[in-house]
Amino acid sequence: MDVVFIEPCFPANQREFARALAAVGARVIGIGERPKSALGPDLERWLTHYEQVSNVTNPDEVERVVRWLQGRARIERLEAVVEAHVMAAATVRERCGIPGTTVETTFLCRDKPSMKEALRKAGIPTAQSLGSGDPAALREFAMRVGFPLIVKPRDGAGASGTSRVDTVAELDAALAELGVGRGRSVAVEEFIEGHEGFYDTLTAGGQVLHEWVTHYYPNVLDAMRHRWISPQFITTNRVDAAEGYDEVKSLGRRVIGALGITTSATHMEWFFGPKGLKFSEIGCRPPGVRAWDLYAAGNDIDIYREWAMAVVHGRASQRLSRRYSAGIIALRPDCDGHIVGYEGVEEIQRRFGAAVIDLHLPPPGTPTQPVEAGYMANAWIRLRHPDYDVLRGMLDTVGQTVKVRARP
Repeated sequence: MDVVFIEPCFPANQREFARALAAVGARVIGIGERPKSALGPDLERWLTHYEQVSNVTNPDEVERVVRWLQGRARIERLEAVVEAHVMAAATVRERCGIPGTTVETTFLCRDKPSMKEALRKAGIPTAQSLGSGDPAALREFAMRVGFPLIVKPRDGAGASGTSRVDTVAELDAALAELGVGRGRSVAVEEFIEGHEGFYDTLTAGGQVLHEWVTHYYPNVLDAMRHRWISPQFITTNRVDAAEGYDEVKSLGRRVIGALGITTSATHMEWFFGPKGLKFSEIGCRPPGVRAWDLYAAGNDIDIYREWAMAVVHGRASQRLSRRYSAGIIALRPDCDGHIVGYEGVEEIQRRFGAAVIDLHLPPPGTPTQPVEAGYMANAWIRLRHPDYDVLRGMLDTVGQTVKVRARP
């Protein structure tokens, strides 16, 4: 099978998708923005051909290359796994007659108001929402639904650009910051109280091959706003053993079916609280923040190979061991500036060394990154353990023990 893969060079883990496609027997053709000289020996070995374009998010550029390739090979798949790339890939698929995630499905997985409207019509519980560029319409929605509300870009990923507003004045300020009234449209949603997590899958032909459930501590919006928090997320190994996850798994499958997702990685956020289990949003691509590394470490699998098996052969090749729960804790510098050192790392390595998957401690002199830059922007440590509750306690101890010192 000839598979076109969008942007094999960047970010760094993109090369793993190319490696896995080649490993399961595909002839992999890369399209990217970097020159061929930037590929390196591994990608040169895994790719059968490479074409450079100036912008992989420009469907016209990508289409031109794909049509040229179709004159020389039978292109059976065109894959993209970065949020910013998926719409261009879907557009080119449809123009060139290549199977895969459609433009309609990709749009619904990116445009949050349209996504939620489609799922409400399918009877899936989700927050009330409105997508609009009209400040008056958004204020009317706020008056009808009530505060607090969430304001976010229509196609944003994660918590980027997202804010909670509790008053009309805060709503107006958030809308102005996002450009509403100046040609921009945003999503405004009912605030859903509760615990936040995510449900991720690998699917083939609309059927779930593998699935994972992961918990945030605390919820993302709080984690990305407060320096003193050392946020965590933990993927559980109790997915198959605990009846409590049946509702999450059922919800995820209903969403996948309602949106017409066929063969893809998926990443679905959910909330559980006083109003029950509620869908939040979904992407038809892998999760960010290298969550797949945790799935691999917890389940003794090559997860990239499993993705490639779904794409090329429509099936799984490995069983998930569910041997470990695995998690990450983000460690924030005590101020903005430059890192000068760390405290408590030796103690954690002494106490939990056997459980450490890996860690990232930027050297002294490294500029700090802002809190809202995310879980892996500064220092972090990842651990695994057979018992979920023990692992959570270990991550709490890391957060209480390890200090990242910085100077302005």
